[in-house]
Amino acid sequence: MYRREVLKKAALFGAAAVAVRSVASAADSSTGKSATPAVTFPALHVPASGTLPVAFVIAKRAEVLDFAGPLEVFAGAGATEGKQLFTPYMVAAAKEPVTVGAGMKVVPEYTFGTAPAPRVVVIPAMDLDDTGPEMYDWIRSVSKTTDVTMSVCNGAFVLAKTGLLAGKSATCHHSGYFRFAGTYPDVHLKRGARFVVEGNLASAGGVSSGIDLALNVVDRYLGRDATLSLADLLEYQGSGWLNPDSNVAYARLPKFEEAHPICPVCLMNVDRSIKSTYKSKTYYFCASSEKEFFEQHLNVFDRFLMEDAAQSGK
Repeated sequence: MYRREVLKKAALFGAAAVAVRSVASAADSSTGKSATPAVTFPALHVPASGTLPVAFVIAKRAEVLDFAGPLEVFAGAGATEGKQLFTPYMVAAAKEPVTVGAGMKVVPEYTFGTAPAPRVVVIPAMDLDDTGPEMYDWIRSVSKTTDVTMSVCNGAFVLAKTGLLAGKSATCHHSGYFRFAGTYPDVHLKRGARFVVEGNLASAGGVSSGIDLALNVVDRYLGRDATLSLADLLEYQGSGWLNPDSNVAYARLPKFEEAHPICPVCLMNVDRSIKSTYKSKTYYFCASSEKEFFEQHLNVFDRFLMEDAAQSGK
């Protein structure tokens, strides 16, 4: 049986048994207590048409799992024989093959000038040099009527560049925290968030976090039982979609050790010849551009250090 046919038969599975397995997977193995405290979000409503167009915005080097993970979630959610509730489509600047991550080529169905109005927009991380004003104009325009416009990973940089996140909260991949906070000081960056929802705007952390945010969106449309059933059918055992603050592993800066230094801007391996001293401590960088950005945004580094100290004092 083809995988999509399996997804369309999701309703055949017992929701009660699914709920038991899914909730059990969210329990802490050492204490037996739930690791995912209840968090509620405003419900979303399926329109009378019975279809929910989902636009996936793509450009060169779009991170595959950023869009493929949510694509799989939405394509299977609420599907019945012969009909999909969520109707995904790819949209780009032109209807030409786009080379995304790992050399995969994706052919978009629509351009920004021809795409139908979406109810959900998904923005993955991508090559920002391959984005133009028409992308940002389109995102701003359609977000006036979307139920959810969501970024995944460093797709947050695209969403922030539209100006829609100004004064709001958001998150991104943990390796992008420093650059995001320095580039968009008018956005409240939430380090350690699996995803953030504010109004009709939402942002997910790194890569696989997009699956959790997509499941959260499905949960808001279809309810808990249907979403647990879908997660079970996908054999997705993560429970991050139940707890938006579950990326605590990335809530603080890592240790910057002399023996194994990492770049304080992007957290990657370094070139020891590129370094800077700040407050009597030497930091190393992966590139001169990262060193320059660090030195121009020391206020961000100080803020992160103060936030970390405050967390340690609790």
